Amino acid sequence: MTSELFELVCPCHFGLEAVLKREIYDLGYDCTQVSDGRVHFTGDAEAIARANIFLRSAERVLLLAGRFPATTYEEYFQGILSLPLERYLPADAKFWIAKASSIRSRLFSPSDLQSVGKKAMVERLRSALHKDLFPETGASYPFRVFLHKDEVFFTLDTTGPSLHKRGYRPAAGDAPLSETLAAALLMLTPFRDGRILVDPFCGSGTFPIEAAMIARNMAPGRDRSFTAEAWENLIPRALWREVREEAADLILPSCASDIQGYDIDAGVLKTARENAQRAGVSENIHFQERDVVRLSHPKKYGLIVTNPPYGERLSEKEALPGLYHVLGERFLALSDWSLFVITNQTDTEKWIGRRADKNRKIYNGMIETKFYQFFGKKPPKKQ
Repeated sequence: MTSELFELVCPCHFGLEAVLKREIYDLGYDCTQVSDGRVHFTGDAEAIARANIFLRSAERVLLLAGRFPATTYEEYFQGILSLPLERYLPADAKFWIAKASSIRSRLFSPSDLQSVGKKAMVERLRSALHKDLFPETGASYPFRVFLHKDEVFFTLDTTGPSLHKRGYRPAAGDAPLSETLAAALLMLTPFRDGRILVDPFCGSGTFPIEAAMIARNMAPGRDRSFTAEAWENLIPRALWREVREEAADLILPSCASDIQGYDIDAGVLKTARENAQRAGVSENIHFQERDVVRLSHPKKYGLIVTNPPYGERLSEKEALPGLYHVLGERFLALSDWSLFVITNQTDTEKWIGRRADKNRKIYNGMIETKFYQFFGKKPPKKQ
């Protein structure tokens, strides 16, 4: 079934849809719809494997089994009953609705959407497969249901644990940035292999590690498993092997970038070094116990990309203006550098001491943040 086309949906952080759309296009697929926090595209079985293994900014890869309007549970039941679920589910499949969510829709109870949905799925398979009992002893097929303005999107989750779980960060420091968000933000900067990048509040190392993986062209999902790997009725196992081989062939043996991560917490730096080791990029990053007041670099055209503390405790909140002021001073003392800051602090520009050239509203989980972009001079083009 490798030539059969599917409509695929990739959720992402709100505000980063354009980054994900470009990623999908660069993989060779056409996007069919972009909405808040979601990008749709069409692809075959190979596209499912490649999207899971290569995409940096997507949260997961969902196969759209169907979409239909529903304002009552009867309409919801009948809508699922009309979907060709037997196209995706073998007779022994273990199937359930793993998550249901609703935005601006009359149906909003997750537990009701899950229980009514499961009954409709069983009813559909009974009539399609002419069976009354389903052992559910086979591979897992988790579905996810999303309602938006009374339209139901009924999807099959090919990923399993979210794509931000690359496998290198079993432990994280306080208020960590997810791997997918860090990668997407890096793709909004001019960072590429050969550029200098410093994170003076690196915590568990997410920005430096994702930067090193980008510089070395490492596919983020190459070392983890996916739910759809067990779906031999839809995706031959050989395809996953071929895509992983493609990913391995594309990795660069080294990187020319100078990537540095600083933090004042020695314990969290130990975690960062362990994470970089697991990610296979420990030789490409220099981690150092250093206060932001000592931020300096002899070369031009570097990038500071960082997620400073949010000041969750009162004592920290009182220290934030001074912390950002020091960051701004050190940035302005560097020669032709650029600064990129994700934060929920509305006085960031005042504290930094300069108006941002651009800013973008992004949701970090449930926290509304802005990604402030202060541009320095571009490096001269190499002859």
